[in-house]
Amino acid sequence: MVIGIVLAILVFRLFYVPNDFESGERGFMYSYYRQSNELEWENQPIKYLDTGKQHMHEFCIECHSHEVEIRTEDLHGVIACENCHGPALDHPIHPEKLEIDRSREVCLRCHTLLTYTTSERKRIPGIDPKEHMTEYECVECHNPHNPRLEDM
Repeated sequence: MVIGIVLAILVFRLFYVPNDFESGERGFMYSYYRQSNELEWENQPIKYLDTGKQHMHEFCIECHSHEVEIRTEDLHGVIACENCHGPALDHPIHPEKLEIDRSREVCLRCHTLLTYTTSERKRIPGIDPKEHMTEYECVECHNPHNPRLEDM
């Protein structure tokens, strides 16, 4: 029975997994990928201005210097602005009003308490969203650019 299941999986894999699906030249460092998919990814339109730098604030600081200064004083300083505010590529230069998502869900993407004891993810302060101040948005009590600041 077990041998039959193993054979069925191997036959399925033979027909389902593309021939160019493998680990990269650097081994498992970047996990598995499909070489024929590289061109598809190269042709994806760019929408983020973050160029992989640790602090992506060169674009944002022109108009939001106060927020960038506050943000870089705390742990949130290592996070690109676009992680919370979305892609900046189509950000208007002088918008009349720009909608900012201030919902709990934005914060909870990183700050939901997870019990991964062997992961670096456990180092991020987390809350139980079903118990912690459920009737409020996080920004009503915390400055999102520097949550340790007392004055809002």
